[in-house]
Amino acid sequence: MVEHVFQCPYCGEDISMLLDPSVTVQKYIEDCEVCCNPIEINARFADRELVLFEAESIDQ
Repeated sequence: MVEHVFQCPYCGEDISMLLDPSVTVQKYIEDCEVCCNPIEINARFADRELVLFEAESIDQ
């Protein structure tokens, strides 16, 4: 597992997340631990290294 820290696109708080580098392309929804808003997570690994990470708000 790889720990990645990013800022919530809603409240700006730092969030720590564990990512599995064995899954090369990841896309899912995760709620912010602070403000509970849904965040769309996009992550991509190459050779078990994180090469892309996006955390975006979801337009409701």
